Amino acid sequence: MTQVARVSYRIIYGDTDCGGVVYYANYFRLFEIGRTELLRQAGLTYRDIEEKEGLILPVVEAQARYRHPARYDDLVTIETRFAELYPHKVRFEYKIFLEEKLLVEGFTVHVPVNKDGRLIKFPENLYNVLKKISES
Repeated sequence: MTQVARVSYRIIYGDTDCGGVVYYANYFRLFEIGRTELLRQAGLTYRDIEEKEGLILPVVEAQARYRHPARYDDLVTIETRFAELYPHKVRFEYKIFLEEKLLVEGFTVHVPVNKDGRLIKFPENLYNVLKKISES
């Protein structure tokens, strides 16, 4: 079973639109919070990946399916897990809940890019760490 990270987040007023619900694009920020926490729980940080491995992981594909709105002051739970890992890309999946109600689900796909902006494969040591996490 793939490792799942769960993190709570309180919706702030700035997350909402004029209708009083979370603005659709802000769910991608919540996905980032979940992804960052999943990596952190596994002993990795984006900073370490950038500084030690010399690469960044831009989003090249993203999708969200909205089922129910979140509102100001809601305490939501962001669940994140590895979905796929290849030498040249990684896919994360997300679910955002309000208590037991599924609000949003989606995914992001990331590719390793060097500091010159060129697509590369994951360095072997980083790939092995990610593989171990994705299988735990």
